[in-house]
Amino acid sequence: MDERQRRIAELFEKGILINEDFLEKNLEGDVIEKIEAEQDLLVLNTDYVDIIRQQSSLVDWYEIDQYRVNAEIDRDDELYQTQLQQIHHSKLFLSTSLEITHQELSSLEVSLSEPTSTFVQHHSIQEKNILPQEDTLATQLGNHAVTILVSFENKSHKYAVHDFTSFFLSRYKFLENILRSRQELQGVTTINRVLAKKERETTTIIGIVDSIETTKNDNLVITVEDNTGRIKVLVTKSKKEIYKLAKDLVHDEVIGIIGQSYDKAIFAENIIWPDVPSTHELKKGETEEFAIFLSDIHVGSTLFLKEEFTRFIHWIRGEAGSDQQRDVSSKVKYIIIAGDLVDGVGIYPSQEEELEIKDIVGQYTEFCRLIKQIPSDKKIIICPGNHDVVHLAEPQSVFYKEYTADLTSIPNITLVTNPSLVNIGKTDTFSGFDVLLYHGYSFDYYVANVESIRTGGGYHRSDLIMKFLLKRRHLAPSFSSTPYHPSHTEDPLLIKKIPDIFITGHIHYCCVANYKGITM
Repeated sequence: MDERQRRIAELFEKGILINEDFLEKNLEGDVIEKIEAEQDLLVLNTDYVDIIRQQSSLVDWYEIDQYRVNAEIDRDDELYQTQLQQIHHSKLFLSTSLEITHQELSSLEVSLSEPTSTFVQHHSIQEKNILPQEDTLATQLGNHAVTILVSFENKSHKYAVHDFTSFFLSRYKFLENILRSRQELQGVTTINRVLAKKERETTTIIGIVDSIETTKNDNLVITVEDNTGRIKVLVTKSKKEIYKLAKDLVHDEVIGIIGQSYDKAIFAENIIWPDVPSTHELKKGETEEFAIFLSDIHVGSTLFLKEEFTRFIHWIRGEAGSDQQRDVSSKVKYIIIAGDLVDGVGIYPSQEEELEIKDIVGQYTEFCRLIKQIPSDKKIIICPGNHDVVHLAEPQSVFYKEYTADLTSIPNITLVTNPSLVNIGKTDTFSGFDVLLYHGYSFDYYVANVESIRTGGGYHRSDLIMKFLLKRRHLAPSFSSTPYHPSHTEDPLLIKKIPDIFITGHIHYCCVANYKGITM
């Protein structure tokens, strides 16, 4: 067997099909190692090799494959080439003990006895754009500041219908303003004007999705409304590209629609989401330091990973691991936990049978005993989740002191609401990283109701869910996807400020990816 046949056989055993143009390339040994490290790679061609060789960003190979297949079917590779260029311009660096490599991580489980563990790090680079000082609550320990940019206070009162209508109006106005700035949506008109038109013509509207129906021929009829009226939008199955987009629509989201208006309806030609601007760039820090992202610890459950968490504490204290791993632990400055510190009590039927600690105060006491062992020079930022002892409606308040007194007394802990936005790593010459924390209670709804997420990996692909929410600039675009606290004049689940890092939890699967410069 010659070298060419051997290479084909080895990659085929890994489930990777290779294009003929790939075989003509002479690959360096390190490139072959990187190819073998890619877990989701299905097809290999020269374009993919170039991405891997240039140590590009964390890549959603499933999405790239879809662009490639569509390009081959339609004989038009514009979208495919555009996506490749976007990947080349967005880089997230990963470090291993052997060398600096770049790969998508499907799991961050680490064995402290292994010297090849992978950690996310920020590389030293000069940051030119400095954000102005904001009027926020800041806490600082040593030289490592945590600034709370957004954290909510719920003020209960007697609710009326106008509380909910103002909720939706604030959402609509904010997202409408974003959509109006999109070049594709120039010339937006209101729905009542479209309904008054007699002739067939190109029309652009912005509206909120009221209902989604499927005809007997599998065409989609979407009812969209703005503050002037409602109109039906038809998406035909024959238009494959827009039909695929429309299949991912959910109730209550705000979208832009371009199409042909006729007979008091619109035949859709394109759907536009608020989305993150393509100009948003991946931010890089000035110094090498690390942040750890955790969630769903579930202290008190019989399924709590006590041994693994104890090993983590030994490592973060510099008491375990290789020399390189100890060096990394010494450079950890922040630990961010996205909810579900404990398993709670009465969360689901028969939960008591799975509890090792059956008292909620006892669960938090044990969590605090563990977390206090983390060195005090590490700043710990915590938001609650649906298992924690706070109300379920979002935004969830910070932890109730009567149950978590020890938690509120630990000096290096900053408690925030769910969701919240914090800034870490800020210096006199660097604007720091904006981190969006959201536990992710709405995720169950989107795994169940969004076809591309459900068929693309479901709960195993949290990156698909986060990308879905970022495109809609909302953490729970469907009103029924999570309980709401309606005491706010503006919708608190809007993603108003684009984060540098987006951390979630809830679904108990780990995934790392990058979307338009946002590390997820």
